[in-house]
Amino acid sequence: MKILITGSNGLLGQKLVAALRNNASVELVATSRGADRSPEPLAERYMAMDITNKTEVDAVFDKVRPDVVIHTAAMTNVDACEQDPEACRLQNVVATEYLVNAAERHNSHFIHLSTDFIFDGTAGPYKEEDVPAPLSIYGQSKLDAEHVVMNSGLAKWAIARTIIVYGVAPGLSRSNVVLWAKSALENGQPIKVVDDQWRMPTLAEDLADGCIRIAERGACGIFNLSGPDGMSILELVQRVGAFFHLDTSVVTPVKSDTLGQPAKRPPHTGFVLDKARRELGYAPHGFEQGLAVLAKQLTT
Repeated sequence: MKILITGSNGLLGQKLVAALRNNASVELVATSRGADRSPEPLAERYMAMDITNKTEVDAVFDKVRPDVVIHTAAMTNVDACEQDPEACRLQNVVATEYLVNAAERHNSHFIHLSTDFIFDGTAGPYKEEDVPAPLSIYGQSKLDAEHVVMNSGLAKWAIARTIIVYGVAPGLSRSNVVLWAKSALENGQPIKVVDDQWRMPTLAEDLADGCIRIAERGACGIFNLSGPDGMSILELVQRVGAFFHLDTSVVTPVKSDTLGQPAKRPPHTGFVLDKARRELGYAPHGFEQGLAVLAKQLTT
């Protein structure tokens, strides 16, 4: 099976590469913008590809002719999307159109990564068939991209929705909430943390595993792939502190509307995971189990 990954330099992309690079039944082609940032270079299995450049996308797909595409690349900084809607649309919607059209030509199974931010957070945890209502430009762009996938001529497609992905990987351009919390608490840095947003954080390895299960099974449709444990962001930070034996007295609980963030966040998301468990055998780590995976990686 020839699997092409977009965004292979990102957190999820790197976990997918790590899981697939030594799989004898998979021919892996990793793509991202710029040079390969893998800790062990992929050499000829890496191709630079700017997903916003249709000519580049078409050239890579015509050369690779992938059986499966796992599309992880996206503009995910929610406030940056709010402040630059054109860049957000180009990277999250238009680029997805280019990829879907190329995948359609080669009859590829297209697996698209999406987000809990397509919902307004008034009725979580959500099932796959619940009706989206995004609050932000980022959320709308990811919903629009879902529609690009669903309304395409693709014979086989899947959408994997996830929530707050955390983990550790080299050379990342962005941190994640768990690493940020750990670092701030280790430095004794006073931090304000919202207590009115509720999520189900996802270990990057679990999300990669869910995507690979979709690919291996040729599964189609929408799948919720998050962690199993729900908590407020405040509780998340407190649990990170407790796990790593750090002082959380520097944490001040605040309400979302006091932070002055450009983009509005959904208050209470979370996912019902029954479908992924049943159809994919998806079995994500509990939050503390996920922190143990991360802690081990940080010490090796």
